Amino acid sequence: MGLSGLNRSSNTYNIISLDLFSIALGPRHKSSSAEDVCASFVEAMTNALMMKSPNNFKGYYYSLFMISLMLCLGARSQLTTDFYSQTCPSLLSTVRKQVQSAIKTEMRMAASLLRLHFHDCFMNGCDASVLLDGDNSTEKFALANVNSARGFEVIDAIKSAVESSCSGVVSCADILAIAARDSVVLSGGPTWRVLLGRRDGLVSNGTLANAALPSPFEALDAIIQKFVDVGLNITDVVSLSGGHTIGLAKCATFDNRLFNFSGTGAPDTTMEATMLADLQSFCPVNGDSNRFTALDRNSTDLFDNHYFKNLLNGKGLLGSDQILYSSDLAVSTTKSLVESYSSNSELFFNDFVNSMIKMGNISPLTGTNGEIRKNCRAVNS
Repeated sequence: MGLSGLNRSSNTYNIISLDLFSIALGPRHKSSSAEDVCASFVEAMTNALMMKSPNNFKGYYYSLFMISLMLCLGARSQLTTDFYSQTCPSLLSTVRKQVQSAIKTEMRMAASLLRLHFHDCFMNGCDASVLLDGDNSTEKFALANVNSARGFEVIDAIKSAVESSCSGVVSCADILAIAARDSVVLSGGPTWRVLLGRRDGLVSNGTLANAALPSPFEALDAIIQKFVDVGLNITDVVSLSGGHTIGLAKCATFDNRLFNFSGTGAPDTTMEATMLADLQSFCPVNGDSNRFTALDRNSTDLFDNHYFKNLLNGKGLLGSDQILYSSDLAVSTTKSLVESYSSNSELFFNDFVNSMIKMGNISPLTGTNGEIRKNCRAVNS
């Protein structure tokens, strides 16, 4: 029997309801997370169901129990922008200060932190698994990360600063997401409110990372499929590729285009002639494949839409960049977006923000799943 079976002329069930809410919320309401409040309320409902009471009240308790359980399950699976507003109110300013210091020391770090978040989310969701140290089976040793992924020391510094004021509260996965946003903002790009509440994963798998992460040598259809596999779409492919408006790349990631592209014995014909000559001199055959050059030629450190202007002129550095405009498949998939972004920076910024939010929401661990690591490089003992 539910609410309809109660005598509404009586205030008894209203009083009991208030008592149950008092039990759930209590004096810790202002400092508790939504999950804590939900857990307490469900506990109170369970206790009420176990009490000896008239059947009509048991029906009422059961109705409230089911409603509260459904609401709490929803709350536990949702990321929110104010997740740490009570438990760590200084979080955002602490992260911003550390990221600002790191970028001031080395401007390239902005791109490195953005890339870390990207590589984390594409492999088993945004759970900070990319940060875990270990043997050569971990993500740090995946082809896309080994001797390439960087910024780990900056994340360590952020974690240390956050722990000083909010010990055991903030996940490394959330720190990565905030640091990525701040890196974009401090490079002149758009801002957004980062969804928070992720927990840290317990496993890092380099083999799976090799399969999941897009490669600069892949064809456009393969890259699109990897985005689709994690719930993203073609707009996300193009807008997130726009993150290459900042940062550097090694000769090893694009020298396949300079002399013998796809076994033709000639350079990639989609590369602009002057840029080709410059890069052939910079990355000669049998030269140092670890030398770096700018991903966004003539706009290295500014987060803008210049990257897309370059693609229109054959000046995309990586093969995976230029195929967004010049490949046959691009005509029916990505080319029109490249053209739109090249002439409309506001559109690019808006789509980039939406895509970053979507990417940051790939399979997050929430509730009691995962953990809050004490050290971002290792699971808790």
